[in-house]
Amino acid sequence: MTSPNNAPLAISARNLTLTLGEGDAAVEILRGVDLEVADGEVLALLGPSGSGKSSLMAVLSGLERATSGSLWVAGEDFSTMDEDALARARRGRIGIVLQAFHLLPTMTATENVATPMELAGDKDAGPRAAAELEAVGLGHRLTHYPTQLSGGEQQRVALARAIAPRPRLIFADEPTGNLDVATGHDIIDLMFARRAEAGATLIIITHDPELAARCDRIVTMADGVIATDSSAS
Repeated sequence: MTSPNNAPLAISARNLTLTLGEGDAAVEILRGVDLEVADGEVLALLGPSGSGKSSLMAVLSGLERATSGSLWVAGEDFSTMDEDALARARRGRIGIVLQAFHLLPTMTATENVATPMELAGDKDAGPRAAAELEAVGLGHRLTHYPTQLSGGEQQRVALARAIAPRPRLIFADEPTGNLDVATGHDIIDLMFARRAEAGATLIIITHDPELAARCDRIVTMADGVIATDSSAS
């Protein structure tokens, strides 16, 4: 899967639509989105509340099925898959970091990172989880539970969980929304550094123009379609 200039693509979407509800209650969320994202690219996705950016991320990451259109992600045809197949396709290929940390409260930091890899059949999940937590500065918190961690530390665990399987794509939806400014900057620096080391494609939903300017490209959404698409430089 390549672009017209033969650059390899992480994502290729054509005329993607997403409609929720049926009949008179149907609401068009995405109304024909065309998007290509190159392997290794860092893309910022901007837009006002209700513009469709989080829904687009959900479709591109396989968390939501598109209603219609063509979608290839990490070499897989997502547009032909049901929910179970999408879940299998995400495994190991896609990492997701959300504003809410979504850590399991009864598991330690190491267990939170290792469990998804264990479910995917990775026999080295424990050591890999510990190594990734070390890499995000939490080597001293391996056996701590989420309630024993600060907000910034919990987001570091969530980041480690997303990156430890070495996915080809990382999606981040307002990853610093629940953090103070200084902690948020630290998390973003860390996310960019870990992404670069892994060589992954990164798509970030953000309202922060400073963060967007650090990306290779800025895509703005409005009313369920892409309104602008330009280089951040």
